[in-house]
Amino acid sequence: MRKHIPDYLLVTDAGPVVVDVKPLHRLSRPEVAFTFGWTREAVEVRRWKYEVWSEPPAAELENVRFLSGYRRDWPFDRELVDELRGAELDGVSLRRAAASLPDRPEEQVRSAIYHLLWTGEFTGGLDWPFSPAHVLRRTA
Repeated sequence: MRKHIPDYLLVTDAGPVVVDVKPLHRLSRPEVAFTFGWTREAVEVRRWKYEVWSEPPAAELENVRFLSGYRRDWPFDRELVDELRGAELDGVSLRRAAASLPDRPEEQVRSAIYHLLWTGEFTGGLDWPFSPAHVLRRTA
């Protein structure tokens, strides 16, 4: 008799997804590997999807932690944020974007860009530490 309660059941348009969450360093333990293998079989026989999630790579986690400091919108000048929303910044480096509004201090512009990255209005590779060379992409 086996017993295991997965961490999440996601109901998606493509069907149910069962998710177990475990730190990466524990996935190689024999008892964890056995339990997750058994769970995968039990889930997939029902034609559901099974996933195991772990912590993101260190650089991605640090970038998300960094951007979380820019999550609140009240510290940012609304006019500045709106100017950035209207600016042609798709494919522009963070360095060039921060200098794109010459009438504004670069530090304020860069901070507002970080806020827009947090809100998802822009994306920029989170898988390596932020630098002035990061390229911004507009989201749909």
